[in-house]
Amino acid sequence: MKKIIALIFILFVSAGLAQNSQTTTESKNDFSLPIQTGPNFISVTIGGRFILTGTYAAGVSERVDQFITRMCLQAKLPVIDYSFRDITLRSANGKEVKIDLEKFHLNGDLVNNPYLKNDDVLIFPQTDLLLNYFSVFGAVNNPGKFHFVDGDKLKDAIEFAGGINKAYENVTTAEVNRLSFDGKEQNVIKVDLSSDFTLLRGDRIVVIADEAMKKDFTVKILGEVNRPGNIPITKNTTTLAEAIKKAGGLTSKASLKFAKIYSGNSYYALLEGQVGWRTNINYPLQNLGSTDNSIALDNLLRIEDLNMIRMSPLVPEDTSYFRMENRLRVFTEHSGVDFTKLDDPNSDASKYILKDFDLIVIPAKENTIYVFGQVPNQGHVPYVQGKEYKYYIQKAGGFGDYAEQGDVMVIKGNTNQWISVNKNPVIEEGDYIYIPRSTARSFDSYIGQIGGYLAIAASVATVVLLLYQFKK
Repeated sequence: MKKIIALIFILFVSAGLAQNSQTTTESKNDFSLPIQTGPNFISVTIGGRFILTGTYAAGVSERVDQFITRMCLQAKLPVIDYSFRDITLRSANGKEVKIDLEKFHLNGDLVNNPYLKNDDVLIFPQTDLLLNYFSVFGAVNNPGKFHFVDGDKLKDAIEFAGGINKAYENVTTAEVNRLSFDGKEQNVIKVDLSSDFTLLRGDRIVVIADEAMKKDFTVKILGEVNRPGNIPITKNTTTLAEAIKKAGGLTSKASLKFAKIYSGNSYYALLEGQVGWRTNINYPLQNLGSTDNSIALDNLLRIEDLNMIRMSPLVPEDTSYFRMENRLRVFTEHSGVDFTKLDDPNSDASKYILKDFDLIVIPAKENTIYVFGQVPNQGHVPYVQGKEYKYYIQKAGGFGDYAEQGDVMVIKGNTNQWISVNKNPVIEEGDYIYIPRSTARSFDSYIGQIGGYLAIAASVATVVLLLYQFKK
């Protein structure tokens, strides 16, 4: 008897292991599940317009959302342009109910996510999301376009749009913009948000509220201030002097002569945004090194050039130079504020109004003159008040063998203006001295130049001779 009982037990365990082995093997498949009924499985059919249709196995404790999500994940297919609203759930006895998974995702109401039963059928709606829609804009958290279902109310639209944005105040009214069938006439209906207003297909809803001005208005101050970084400001009322005061004031090393304010759209401000300061910029340059944004930058500059040149009287010879100047304007757009007059409360600098995302750069005093070009040791030379340009060239090693000594230029550090040394400019801290290279000429070039002069002289002589003969 004991042997019979043991044999029965072994057969029972073997059958269980075989069944578990079959289930495990089949579940490893990318998509297939055991299509069978029993204690652990039920059969559910998907129909209508969806990414997949057919009859599949579902767990006895699965809700609609869990089942659909699992099927999509196992199918490894993107769910695009399908609606999770207005789904028909038909039970085996023919009873039908409408469920709305989109609403379940919003508010977690399990009425729209029931448990599945054996032989349930899920039918997804055939819908054109381009025409069967309503849109919501204005003082809501998630403005956009949503799938319309017959019976939708204004409160449903507000819910799909994420509710009223609490940053706005006194939000009580919406405008429903309703087009005629031919799209040529529009009826604007003002509706109280608390009303039970029924929507129609194509309604465009604007939740009315004054624009909230509690925004993160910010400038950034870099360089010689005691607390550099982001400075909160007000909208179009914070002055430059107030912002510097908020930054702890200037340090003793601040060079006001070279300080500048760059607008939020300038190249410098955008580069500063690479480290996380700017999150909302007008020009698409967030990743300046990427191919796409390099193309965007080039297109931006082309558009700027065309807009600026379109109505101009420029001749072709001037166009290239103008393009260079215009592109520098785009890259280095900044104000002409004279920071040296900040201490005067009545000066334009003190009263200058900052704008959101402005970048203020206050460099340190260098007390040097930069000498470069045809000198042996180009670089910074300590500034000595009253010294002429030759002093700094001598400190840089003197003129090189090919230096064009008669064309030396002083480039002013604060204005970038080029001034010939023949005009005896005053050398100031931060200026540059540039020594150009003389043009090396071969013997043939000199012969050619002399030949040109002789040809001109011969032509002049011929004209004089003709005039002389004419007078006779």
